[in-house]
Amino acid sequence: MTTRANWNYPTAVRFGAGRIRELADACKATGIARPLFVTDPGLVDLPMTQAAVESLKEAGLAVTVFSEVKSNPVESNVYAGIDRLRLGKCDGVVCFGGGSALDVGKVIAFMAGQTRPMWDFEDIGDWWTRADPAGIAPNICVSTTAGTGSEVGRAGVITHEATHTKKVIFHPKMMPSVTILDPELTVGLPAKITAWTGMDALAHCIEAYCAPGFHPMADGIALEGMRLVKDNLPRAVSTPDDIDARGAMLTAAAMGATAFQKGLGGIHALSHPVGALYDTHHGLTNAVFMPYVLNFNRPAVEESLARAAAYLGLERSFDAFVAWILDLRREIGIPHTLAGLDVDDARLDEIAAMAVVDPTAGGNPVPLDETAAKAIFRSAL
Repeated sequence: MTTRANWNYPTAVRFGAGRIRELADACKATGIARPLFVTDPGLVDLPMTQAAVESLKEAGLAVTVFSEVKSNPVESNVYAGIDRLRLGKCDGVVCFGGGSALDVGKVIAFMAGQTRPMWDFEDIGDWWTRADPAGIAPNICVSTTAGTGSEVGRAGVITHEATHTKKVIFHPKMMPSVTILDPELTVGLPAKITAWTGMDALAHCIEAYCAPGFHPMADGIALEGMRLVKDNLPRAVSTPDDIDARGAMLTAAAMGATAFQKGLGGIHALSHPVGALYDTHHGLTNAVFMPYVLNFNRPAVEESLARAAAYLGLERSFDAFVAWILDLRREIGIPHTLAGLDVDDARLDEIAAMAVVDPTAGGNPVPLDETAAKAIFRSAL
């Protein structure tokens, strides 16, 4: 075999019910004495969040709380967090919440000691080497949703407010020092958020599995992530206190994000501009685009998705795989078209232009140009 590739799976994960009680220990093990606790406005006053903050204080840590995070986070959220970090003389970040809080928290930690603008570190080529590694603070991630998998990633997605463009900020040292996956923290999620974030995890697994390139470790992780979603997402939606289903979905989300270092694709390339322009939920938007992108990619992924279908216990065919996606969407209440997101074609040209330059577009197994992006969008419409 002559293929050459670079693989990396270093995240330290503490998984299991009740592991949130180890948060202070994780901070101390990481050398964080004055954490900036980053969460979002919907979580900051909840009992589980307050309990986590109190546990840090009781352990003698000087905590500063920051919650100015939008659901589709923007650059001003990051810079406001950096100001709070410096004011509190914080030496690390605890990221607590869904993908938005985790992304903002990780980018705050990354930017804490940088002198260049954030956009100089977009995930393009070797731009990450522009950063001063000594200026990167450690971070710990606690996920309260099962979707983005940001808790095991080395990047954060932030919207450039002037252009309404989602950009990926990347650096290897943005990887969390410790990740806590406690399914008890996700029990209170509403059914629709459980469904939307769960479909985000599935999108990551599917697109990573379909992305071109040689990465059998990612392929295997993505396949098992799909199985966990198939077996557990409907249960987590219909029975919110099913702790086993909740734990399986947290695992699937982390697996999807671990796998997608291989690549993503057209689902995300179209979802990112729609989310930036229409402020739609990212996981829900992925879920709507999913079958339309799969059908577009069929010439390149028919055999691989037939194998995936067999692994999932379905008939060994591409059609069976897509039929399962459609059935799952109906079961958990995902709209069949973009009309369900109040998205129309008024900005189609703009969306197509943004999609083809999105960092995820290059991972699509069929080349994604503006004509193709428009055709997929019209199908989804």
